[in-house]
Amino acid sequence: MNDLLAAFLQHLAVERNASPHTLRSYRSDLAEFQRFLGPAGVGSVREVDARIVRAFLAGLHTRGLDPASVARKLAALRSWFRFLVRRRLVPRNVARDVRGPRLPQKLPGFLPIDEVRVLMEGPAAADAQRARDTAILELLYASGLRVSELAGLDVDDADRAERTVRVLGKGGKERIVPFGTKAADALERYLGTRPAARGPLFTNRRGGRLTGRSIRTIVRRRARGAGLVRRVSPHTLRHTFATHLLDAGADLRAIQELLGHSRLSTTQRYTHVGSDHLMRVYDAAHPRAHGPGAAVSPPA
Repeated sequence: MNDLLAAFLQHLAVERNASPHTLRSYRSDLAEFQRFLGPAGVGSVREVDARIVRAFLAGLHTRGLDPASVARKLAALRSWFRFLVRRRLVPRNVARDVRGPRLPQKLPGFLPIDEVRVLMEGPAAADAQRARDTAILELLYASGLRVSELAGLDVDDADRAERTVRVLGKGGKERIVPFGTKAADALERYLGTRPAARGPLFTNRRGGRLTGRSIRTIVRRRARGAGLVRRVSPHTLRHTFATHLLDAGADLRAIQELLGHSRLSTTQRYTHVGSDHLMRVYDAAHPRAHGPGAAVSPPA
């Protein structure tokens, strides 16, 4: 069974261009399932049925694992069995017959514009490290990039004249994302502090490429330094980017392209329509929004 897991991970890495973080998650979740199978008396993946999968998930629940983690492990099992079915190693995807836990539909956090301004307008970039950190924040908010996409950028990927960045997203899909003048100015200031004109766009003090973990630390540190109470991450800025575009009237499908989502439903979860925007839409559209004598004429 270890060989089948190794083949699946190789498929994810080579054919699906999965990130190292994704590969680690799949490896951990599926290895845990394999450890469960031995005591359950299952010696072959062909012996696994929906009952076995349900017993595995029930054990996770008994141990107190949160529903999101249980759902993630079920998703990993479904992906693995789909791979096995396509390779004709098992007759059917038994994990698809198992219903996952019901997850609360939480709205992920985003920053209002005034807090974005506080985050960005910290002390002037007095040294190379601060110039770099400011450029990271500005580009994350201006482009909505995933942290892995930002970390993977090279200097040549940023067209500073056109104010666009070439991004290699999930599944190896390339897209061009614009950014504004604030991010362009911050990028110019940062690049003016470093000697190398090529290679990784964002580097550490030794000249190596910044990791996603390092970028998360930079964002958290700057948010704390700016006095923001809420927890801020690169993902927060990605949600903020999408929400502010939608709130200003941007088309949802255009936002989908900018974020690099293959499904519009994913983009809908990323965006938050602010209450002010909802009130403007309501006041403009509802016939009885303004009281007596102020009704909106019905359309012809």
